[in-house]
Amino acid sequence: MTQEVLAVSELVKTYSGRGRNRANDGISMTASAGRVLGVLGHNGAGKTTLVNQIVGLLRPDSGSISLAGIDAIAHPARARELASVQAQANVPITGLTPRRAIELVARIRGTQRREAAARAAALIETLDLAPWADTPAEKISGGVARLTAFGMAAVAPGPLVILDEPTNDVDPARRRLLWSAIRGVADAGAAVLLVTHNVREAEHTVDDLVILDRGRVIAAGTPAQLTAHLRDTLTLELDAARVPELPAGMRAQVVGPAQAAVTVPASRGAETVAWAQAAVDRGDIERFSLTAASLEDVYLDLVGSEQGAAA
Repeated sequence: MTQEVLAVSELVKTYSGRGRNRANDGISMTASAGRVLGVLGHNGAGKTTLVNQIVGLLRPDSGSISLAGIDAIAHPARARELASVQAQANVPITGLTPRRAIELVARIRGTQRREAAARAAALIETLDLAPWADTPAEKISGGVARLTAFGMAAVAPGPLVILDEPTNDVDPARRRLLWSAIRGVADAGAAVLLVTHNVREAEHTVDDLVILDRGRVIAAGTPAQLTAHLRDTLTLELDAARVPELPAGMRAQVVGPAQAAVTVPASRGAETVAWAQAAVDRGDIERFSLTAASLEDVYLDLVGSEQGAAA
């Protein structure tokens, strides 16, 4: 049995103003020790509002939040002590180096000086930060600052570790290292609440998922549970300025500039590859890939592209 660290029940938060926007509309979820709970959603889905309530920066209109057995709404200061947070915006560390910033957080959270230095060094190695570890913060890139912020959250984690868009600005090579490090935080015993819109990369790290849209939970479960209905389908991804006419019965969904995705029955895989290769040869598309259906497909089925959700 896993230990429940975070329990959110029927959480509601409404911002006053024109239209009275309900940012969180009856959200319920749980996060357990040793597991990564992914909270997925487009910009404006209510993810950061949820995080701010968990750590007591916002007070909900109604609902409950239990963190390591503490009523986080009644005791927000205690909730902040129990949670280690990497916020969406980087923490300002002007005057410090990445190494010093990570060590200081470990010391603030009660770690002895020698142990704090050892933990910081281990994280720096894990994240391949050594070339910048002793560089003043004013001279480091946004990606290095983001990795430093993760190190500050992970060096002496509380029972709950909250990571809000941790891979923003991080280069592809170090993103892989970061995902592995996130998995390591959970494997060491913490409950990890991972807030992200990077569905594809998160799929290989999370144990459980909650998908938000317009402040509501529209799907929840393990990756296997959420993708079970797509086991007999493939996804064709196209890079093209304009999607050409597709094989009969197929429809494309635009997922980004000059990018589209098509759901394909597995039985038509060979036919689809032949069509796509011919389209490349004609110059109709630049490149393509055909893969097994993923969480990204589930996400797009539920909420569509960010532009579609906004519309």
